Amino acid sequence: MQLRRLDPDPAEVTPLEVLAALRPGERAPAGRPYLLANMVASADGRATLAGKSGGLSSEADREQFHVLREQVDAVLVGTGTLRTERYGAFVRDPERRARREAAGLAPDPLGCIVTRSMMLPDDIPLFEDPASTIAIYTSADTEAPDVAARLEVTRLPAERLTMTAALEHLRADHGARSVLCEGGPTVLGALLAESLVDELFLTLAPRLVGGHGPGVVEGPALPAPAEMERVWTLESEGLLFLRYVTKR
Repeated sequence: MQLRRLDPDPAEVTPLEVLAALRPGERAPAGRPYLLANMVASADGRATLAGKSGGLSSEADREQFHVLREQVDAVLVGTGTLRTERYGAFVRDPERRARREAAGLAPDPLGCIVTRSMMLPDDIPLFEDPASTIAIYTSADTEAPDVAARLEVTRLPAERLTMTAALEHLRADHGARSVLCEGGPTVLGALLAESLVDELFLTLAPRLVGGHGPGVVEGPALPAPAEMERVWTLESEGLLFLRYVTKR
């Protein structure tokens, strides 16, 4: 899977070549994991096509998606995205699992869900996978569903259920030093509002969607714009792959 690196240093590269050296866990700040976000958007800023992100994706984008999963301790996803995209096990390919173990990571990343309602899409394949472990942070009293996956529920008072609190618990309770957020836009907006996004991987598809679908970031306006610095630009089949690091 070849991509063209446009800048810096133009060259032919693969997603594995440019992402395998990320080692986000080595950059974890005190008290929480280092957080990467991965999103795809149309040229007019929509995060979905016909209700799903897959319509904006490509083979190269899916490869980056999976290679990023190889690099982290945990994957954070909103319940709406889980339901819409019908998530299964995070890392199924044996070679990817072997690379995780060689890098000192568990074969399976920990799943993470932050939900006030505890309305979980428990009919999706992820919850039917006995090898998956999912950390759930909620303020609801609802009992967790009886599923094959291992669910570890942490209940917090409503006023304390924040993205910051969830990430702090991931670090303290599970030893997670790196997290990949895969959306949706409301989850990304909540993370940005609490200044928790360290890097953003944004794929821009050469498509105009129109309509009133969600943007990459949804929710209330941020207290202040999140200033970011572009690290690289890659290209494949007209899609642009942008890596941004948040300015602190």
